[in-house]
Amino acid sequence: MIEDFKFIKPGEVRVRIAPAPTGLLHIGTARTALFNYLFAKKNQGSFILRIEDTDIERIDPRAEKDIMENLKWLGIEWTEGPDIGGEYGPYRQSQRLEIYAKYLEKLLAEDKAYYCFCSEEELEAEKQYKMSIGEPPRYSGKCAQLSKEEVQKRLAEGQPSIIRFRVPAKKVEFEDLIRGKIEFDASLIGDIVIAKDLATPLYNFAVVIDDFEMKISHVIRGEDHISNTPKQILIQEALGFPRPIYAHLPLILGPDRTKLSKRHGAIAISEYKKRGYLPEALVNFMAFLGWNPGTEREIYSMASLIKEFSLERVQKGGAIFNIKRLDFLNGFYIRQKSIEKLTELCLPYLIEAGLIEPVFKEESKVSELPTAFFGTEIVQKYEIAETKEEISLEFLRKIISIYQERLKKLSEISELTDFFFKDKLDYDKELLRWKEMTDEEIRSSLDKLEKILSRIKTEDWTKENLENILMPEAEKMADRGMLLWPLRAALTGKEASAGPFEIAEILGKEKTIKRIKEARGLIK
Repeated sequence: MIEDFKFIKPGEVRVRIAPAPTGLLHIGTARTALFNYLFAKKNQGSFILRIEDTDIERIDPRAEKDIMENLKWLGIEWTEGPDIGGEYGPYRQSQRLEIYAKYLEKLLAEDKAYYCFCSEEELEAEKQYKMSIGEPPRYSGKCAQLSKEEVQKRLAEGQPSIIRFRVPAKKVEFEDLIRGKIEFDASLIGDIVIAKDLATPLYNFAVVIDDFEMKISHVIRGEDHISNTPKQILIQEALGFPRPIYAHLPLILGPDRTKLSKRHGAIAISEYKKRGYLPEALVNFMAFLGWNPGTEREIYSMASLIKEFSLERVQKGGAIFNIKRLDFLNGFYIRQKSIEKLTELCLPYLIEAGLIEPVFKEESKVSELPTAFFGTEIVQKYEIAETKEEISLEFLRKIISIYQERLKKLSEISELTDFFFKDKLDYDKELLRWKEMTDEEIRSSLDKLEKILSRIKTEDWTKENLENILMPEAEKMADRGMLLWPLRAALTGKEASAGPFEIAEILGKEKTIKRIKEARGLIK
């Protein structure tokens, strides 16, 4: 066997992520891609994207686009791939069939692989019998000794067949960078299927060829692939290929330590994006799904992750997925955004909720403009959708600014701030009641608020001035909540909101007094 990749210098590291385009990009594949990317960057190496699209029946036409778009959104950029090419392409397996056929023919010619004509029914019956007597469900080898003449005769007759690899009865050992020495008894595996025919290779064969042809130095993947590793090593040996260095990442588990699922909050990366998670938060979150820097530090940018990352600090045990942790990180990164940038990020959610509408210049339409352009120089004017009242970008920034500390996800902005964009609020009068206040006390508080606020000049309508005037009045009462709570409820129609003085300043004098009067009308 050719010498393994044991002494790889910085710059010679080549890793890959090889998703099958059968579904949307999920957290597990994205985490694996991130770890490969960090390892490549840390070692001045190359990160390759390879699309494993030979399973025609399961391919989802949307999947490849989704995978590529969302990896880029996360900031995980590849050095070589199907969209940008590279020295070792093509990077889609469906475009590499001639390469696989060449190696299949080589194994067949050297009698290291053979055609198997057993039917699916025969194989299933054999499997069930072996399991019933407590033996591993390996193939019996029925077709392993067919003569070349018999094989050619059956092929000429068009008998259905597959191609099996002759698995030698030997111990297979390899050193895993995360798990240490791992050993398998290949005699328990049986001869494995490596292709349906010369034009249809299967996973364990195609991945070996691709990794060799693309000069992959390290294979970093999930631990669910550990059982595939001895099969791939044996194929490498049969073809005289060097053995890449392996590192198997821990599985991602839910908080209850069961297999990660939607009920734990695990969804496609595109759905996280839609719900208003930031790429920085997801990257920071995913990095800690199995890796730990060994310090108390928890916040890491992509640049700092590249600097600190090492496979030596990847844990062996399952990585626990905690959606609350992701929410915390997302809230942190939201708070780091400038108000200008955060407003731009929130605008699509306000538009989607029907709260505001962009006022476009000339004949532009919403569908013609990428989400990223909302809030930029292309669209500077907006209307409140309900009233068509024109509002400024500065008005929207004021609203976003008072909720920046409360946001965990960008998508929450619509529900938190919808009252700013409504002409009339709809809520139960009980919302106005602070503790044990009577209806008469609520009426009195609202009357007082209207009287005091009516005397304030429009030019003095600021948060600071409103607070300076109303707080002393609230302190005179038995409980200051008796004045401030009805004010907050009347202005927002919500149980929780930003402070009433900030809200009143943004609403303006006219709307604030109008809403107090409407609240007064609820108390008969």
